[in-house]
Amino acid sequence: MSDSQSMVEPVGEQHSFLGDVWSLGKPRLSSLVIFTAGGGMVLAGGSPPLHQVVAGIFGTTLVVCSANSINNYIERDTDRLMARTKSRPLPARRMKPTLALVYGLVLLAAALPWLALQTTPLATGLAVAGWLVYVCVYTPLKQRTWLSVFPGGIAGAMPPLIGWTAVTGSLSPPALSLFLVLFLWQLPHTFAIGLYRDTEYRAAGLKTLSIDRDDATARTHIFVWTLALVAATGWTVAVGVGGPLTLAGTVILGGLFVWKAWQGMRTAGEAAWARDLFLYSVVYLVGLFALMALDHVL
Repeated sequence: MSDSQSMVEPVGEQHSFLGDVWSLGKPRLSSLVIFTAGGGMVLAGGSPPLHQVVAGIFGTTLVVCSANSINNYIERDTDRLMARTKSRPLPARRMKPTLALVYGLVLLAAALPWLALQTTPLATGLAVAGWLVYVCVYTPLKQRTWLSVFPGGIAGAMPPLIGWTAVTGSLSPPALSLFLVLFLWQLPHTFAIGLYRDTEYRAAGLKTLSIDRDDATARTHIFVWTLALVAATGWTVAVGVGGPLTLAGTVILGGLFVWKAWQGMRTAGEAAWARDLFLYSVVYLVGLFALMALDHVL
């Protein structure tokens, strides 16, 4: 089918042009970027000027929205095959693909000078690296191998690192500990999505661990990477990013995360369990970053 062919909209569903443009940046995902990039800036310490904080968060968000928009452009054909993505503006043919591509490039062109002038060269370079990994490595690999999750994890772990370096201009063990936590967090989070969205991913021809291997292997990976995540969270305390509250959160939130992952090794109800684990992973991340911030301000 050509991109110019029309598609009948579902009865009762209405879309605006501005709403469709806004959706290209995947706002829910971008809100997590704001949270983690801002968290990196808070945890870096010091008293950066307000314009630097705003520039770091806003610039990082623009870069991520740019990458998401171009991801929409690249994946418009596979998105048509999945229930959760087929109503997006490109697969539903409400928008010309070239508009999404140009929009993504314009966002990038606006974000990089903003970051370079208002933050630090290192933060800008990390933003470019994250964008390239997401668009040029992760997105094409999704149709080839489940290993795409690793470059995807690298790109997704960049926001707190960008936030940190936007304030300090340098990398350090505490900054790297935040990067590692967010990288490891994405592995059980993403493998769980692959399990409970298995039918949709198969229909779209995308590769996940459970599709390339099997469900049991995916559940084992979830458990192992969850253990690694909790251990890495302990490292943030050792290097001074976290304090007593973070340590308590590591024990309580992390313990529950490990228990939920272990349950997956013992249950045959993949979809319901995996969805529960996926939702809890978000609670874990938000709770962890909130406790780290409290350790710094109390």
